[in-house]
Amino acid sequence: MEAVGRAVAQGRAGAPAAARRTLLDLWSTIGVTGDPLHRCTLAHHLADLYDDPAEALAWDIRALDAADALTEQRLRAHHEGLRLAGFRPSLHLNLADLYRRLGSFDAAAAHITAARRHASGLPEDGYGTLVRTAIGEVAEAITRRDSDRRASAPGVGA
Repeated sequence: MEAVGRAVAQGRAGAPAAARRTLLDLWSTIGVTGDPLHRCTLAHHLADLYDDPAEALAWDIRALDAADALTEQRLRAHHEGLRLAGFRPSLHLNLADLYRRLGSFDAAAAHITAARRHASGLPEDGYGTLVRTAIGEVAEAITRRDSDRRASAPGVGA
């Protein structure tokens, strides 16, 4: 997790290509059957390092798949304050936003519905507010059939 954190910081500091290489190397080490927390975290952050929504989508799908294998016990072993209910809204939001950007509005609508369904699990803090706001923004963009990148979306183009 520390190596993932360092790579994410590297990407945020303006070196997305180097961060991608680091995370891809870590992914090779972890493997597709590795620790679900590591896979979910890595894939979720790696998705944000791609400008191309199709490439980002592949990684966000991996993140959601890994989250499906996560347990509350594993999350608490890493950090007592983490809850799986806080992961799902953001993961579905990311998928909805990427499907929308690719013009797949039915898939986007299905994931924004899932994000809304899981939003009650979000904490009442800045993170929860951020995700709830983004769910509303993406839902509105889906309704408008808008496939432009949101200014508030995470990623290298942000």
